Amino acid sequence: WVQEEAPDVLCLQETKCGGPSVPPEVRGLPGLPHQFWASAEGRPGYSGVGLLTKTEPLKVTYGIGAPEHDSEGRVITAEFPALFVVSAYVPNAGRGLVRLEPRLRWDSAFLEFLQRLDAQKPVLLCGDLNVAHQEIDLCHPGSNRSSAGFTPQEREGFSRLLGAGFVDSFRLLYPEARGAFTFWTYLGGARARNVGWRLDYFVLSRRLADALCDSKIRNTVPGSDHCPITAYLAL
Repeated sequence: WVQEEAPDVLCLQETKCGGPSVPPEVRGLPGLPHQFWASAEGRPGYSGVGLLTKTEPLKVTYGIGAPEHDSEGRVITAEFPALFVVSAYVPNAGRGLVRLEPRLRWDSAFLEFLQRLDAQKPVLLCGDLNVAHQEIDLCHPGSNRSSAGFTPQEREGFSRLLGAGFVDSFRLLYPEARGAFTFWTYLGGARARNVGWRLDYFVLSRRLADALCDSKIRNTVPGSDHCPITAYLAL
């Protein structure tokens, strides 16, 4: 599927492996020779992100400059002439919201990081942001108001991101689209019934909005409990 799509940049989240453990079929993907990987320190099989590109970035950085979070291998940023591309896997608040407070600290630190980037050049954030922003973004909002990914605090964190000069690319183009989900639990045939959540986003600097051609949810692509998403920009 990746070869057919032939992306300029491919961002991967929750890879659960470090660079040396990346499967050879991924290492050898044609057209994506420049590959960068981050993984959790001392925690094999946890978290992890990747960023693969057709052209070599000007610069690549890891983390967000917050020691509490950077050991978990959650962010890779590639600088290109026209923009920064950020691949991010945002922490989950956990069953019973046991990690809600660290998650909220992440939201604040991550927003500051994105604002620092945005002050230099526009940003395209791609990732599993582990939040359904509005009721339209999950199948059963009423029964999930205390669930990780739909608490008022997490939703407000996403609202602050948008209020700081960023745009949810999918909702910009498809403000009323319903049933547009990117994650389905493996339990109960949720995907076949489209009982899902929209947790994966392309968020971009507002001044990039005119360059946005489309933002797609590729919900027919199998292989994970998440589906791919695709952004097309004319830069």
